[in-house]
Amino acid sequence: MNSLFFLILVLLIVFACSRPFPSRSSSTAGSPSTTASVQNGSMDAQITSGGVSRHYILHVPTGYRPGAAVPLIINFHGYSSNSKQEEALTGMSAKADREDFIVAYPDGLNSTWYTGPGTDGQQDRQFVRDLIASLEGQYSIDPKRIYATGISNGGGMTDRVGCTMADIVAAIAPDSGAYNFWQDCSPSRPMPVLAFHGLDDKLVPYTGGVPQMMEPPIPDWAAAWTRRDGCASTPVNTTPVNTVTVQTWSGCQGNAEVILYTLANLGHSWPGSAVMPKTITSQAINATDVMWDFFKAHPMP
Repeated sequence: MNSLFFLILVLLIVFACSRPFPSRSSSTAGSPSTTASVQNGSMDAQITSGGVSRHYILHVPTGYRPGAAVPLIINFHGYSSNSKQEEALTGMSAKADREDFIVAYPDGLNSTWYTGPGTDGQQDRQFVRDLIASLEGQYSIDPKRIYATGISNGGGMTDRVGCTMADIVAAIAPDSGAYNFWQDCSPSRPMPVLAFHGLDDKLVPYTGGVPQMMEPPIPDWAAAWTRRDGCASTPVNTTPVNTVTVQTWSGCQGNAEVILYTLANLGHSWPGSAVMPKTITSQAINATDVMWDFFKAHPMP
């Protein structure tokens, strides 16, 4: 009897030790790693979402330690761009190393984010949910400090995440956003919003385009968020430097806040970027620094 028990015990141990470790490319979330052998820095990765393999770049800060929960930022590239370019133009990985948060730079199919109500849009939104769940299964992520940002078409995707994923995303910070279907937005709770837009943006005009359901005037888009969040109707206007106007709507429900940075004489760009054209890029502020301060002030209620 003792011999039989010992044989069964040995077989169980061998079976457990022979099980493969979960791959980072898996879309199935497991338990966060508790070992010290975590790869730091930027790396390519994939998950399967909706039966399709989806690529992203993941940056794990140099100071990351398993078991110590850190924030997560999802950073969406613009139309016809990609995750590698987005990492470079925002400088967010270097900021992550300094401030100790994880950044994921997902890739849209065909270098595009689909923000509308159709099947493509639903698949992209499910991809974002699957990506967050996968990362939560692999790393120690604070569920109250998950955020989204992006530029242009990626700014529009950020806006869509704010409208549809308020259950898991604490705050959003789009830049130069193409806010298609902007009126189709019913977040489940007040959503803190920080945005940047150049007055001379030629690709996504500050004054809007035609039809306005696809290209809203940026002040109208911001005002719509203030109504959703139950903010004061009149913003506080400040001018930290001559070319930058900041409108802040406070008194919002649920500790939300809506802030719009308007950049005079500048175009479709990421403020503070070291790699985007100087003629359209503000160096008076750094969007990555400003939004990190905003995110820190707005965890999930």
